[in-house]
Amino acid sequence: MPNYPDLFILRHGQTDWNLAGRFQGRMNSDLTELGKEQAARQNEIAAALSCKPKQAFVSPQPRALQTAKIALDGIITPAKDDRLQEIAFGDWEGRTRAELEDKITSPFESNLWFYDSPNGENYAMICERVKSFMDDLTAPAFVVTHGVTSLIMRGLWLGLSQAELSKLPRQQGCIYHLSSGVETCLR
Repeated sequence: MPNYPDLFILRHGQTDWNLAGRFQGRMNSDLTELGKEQAARQNEIAAALSCKPKQAFVSPQPRALQTAKIALDGIITPAKDDRLQEIAFGDWEGRTRAELEDKITSPFESNLWFYDSPNGENYAMICERVKSFMDDLTAPAFVVTHGVTSLIMRGLWLGLSQAELSKLPRQQGCIYHLSSGVETCLR
């Protein structure tokens, strides 16, 4: 397993499309009021850390930038990194679970279908992109990203298989701290 530095991973707050059950991928929708509250909670958690990272990175997608602006306010200014974008869901972007159920070939709850969307990124592609970002890290960092991208990052950091990482939670309003081979959810 690679020896990556400690990470503090933040998923963006709830968006209008999260609430509606639409898959966003590279598309975007704004944070809901709850999403803004979740980002404010992440700010409280980050501010209370006794040893804060001296670097931070954020996906360039608007929902992640909006979250980072709230969650890291007064703590650190993040640098944008395209490798932190959400998985490209291709033809499935903007669609709902109900619209896709007959198109998904693996059990919906397995989350393995994330990597099978027509004209989207597959598992190898997103792993390569996220691993490239992680390989460039030289010190602990805050990372503000997305649901599937955070699964990949956390799974690679923890040395998990595709099936194992797809079972990780994707909560909003918390920070996943990866340190000493263990993941802790900070609330």
